[in-house]
Amino acid sequence: MSTAEYAIGTLAAAAFAALLYTVVTSDAVTEALSSLVRRALSEPSFGGGS
Repeated sequence: MSTAEYAIGTLAAAAFAALLYTVVTSDAVTEALSSLVRRALSEPSFGGGS
């Protein structure tokens, strides 16, 4: 690949990383992940139903 292709690929990767960071640090996603972790830690499940 040429240098220009590497540059475009690097820019695309950086843009994707910025987008992913924005999504993951949003209030809705942060709250959903926190809720999931709290639920997992407070309700032990030992392979039985729900």
